[in-house]
Amino acid sequence: MAGYRKLGRTSSQRKALIRGQVTSLLNNGKIVTTESRAKEVSKVTEGLIALAVKEKDNYEEVKVTAKVARKDKDGKRVKEVVDGKKVTVFDEESKTIKKDKPSKLHARRQMMKVLYPVTEKGATKRETKEVDLTNKLFDEIAPKYENRNGGYTRIVKIGQRKGDAAMEVLLELV
Repeated sequence: MAGYRKLGRTSSQRKALIRGQVTSLLNNGKIVTTESRAKEVSKVTEGLIALAVKEKDNYEEVKVTAKVARKDKDGKRVKEVVDGKKVTVFDEESKTIKKDKPSKLHARRQMMKVLYPVTEKGATKRETKEVDLTNKLFDEIAPKYENRNGGYTRIVKIGQRKGDAAMEVLLELV
């Protein structure tokens, strides 16, 4: 007996289907799909959330200083004349950043193997932005489930699909 459902697809198609549905589930919070697909997607999603819960606090805060070009009100670089040449003026800025420890970095890369890149469309091309689902997992989803031992997803049966009478379900994050 196999450890997974084949879903009537080749391995590459099956992997792409599961990756797409896991990405949609984590991005939107719920998806509607067939029962057998939902069970497979649930397995993968539970693993990713468990990994995020385990590694969510595994980072260190580092203070970083960098030279940043000074800009005027129009957003253009400020230049000074030094020895007859125009030179850009730089300021030193320091900020605190979160630096992943090695195990969290590994977890982040494992998640990126499964998740597709997601972009949220805006009204214009400039307003379109890329969503970092790994950050969403660590910062939003994992803190919700830190006191929970598994069972991060729920499958609710909706009924049969009109076309082929396949059992449709709502797969959602609890």
